[in-house]
Amino acid sequence: MTVKKHNTSLELNQVNNKMAFAKLRNCPTSPRKMRLVVDQIRGLDVNKALILLKHSSKVASFRLEKLLLSAIANWQLKYTDSNLEDMGIIIREVFVDSGRMLKRMQPAPQGRAHRIRKRSNHVTLIVGLKNN
Repeated sequence: MTVKKHNTSLELNQVNNKMAFAKLRNCPTSPRKMRLVVDQIRGLDVNKALILLKHSSKVASFRLEKLLLSAIANWQLKYTDSNLEDMGIIIREVFVDSGRMLKRMQPAPQGRAHRIRKRSNHVTLIVGLKNN
């Protein structure tokens, strides 16, 4: 029974999991600012997301546009037999994790110092087929 379940799950994964991903590591933008842009494109069609990122005024949108183009290129390399426009590729998952934090000191009154935290983030973007 377990072998049959295992084989069935493998077949389903091969059919449903036409996915590709791209990662952006140590991006020098705060995760909070990056999440503002990421929330706008989550679940969108790839072409709509590219247009939205192209015309956005946020600095994070430029980095996300490059990341999305990289994920599309990865998908095309992985599945060369499929046409991108016919398949209906969407952004399946995208999430932002906080990266390393550079700690700097800024002089403050009366000989004290305040800590400045320069934040960075990691973005993971997964593109895949639209579930019908």
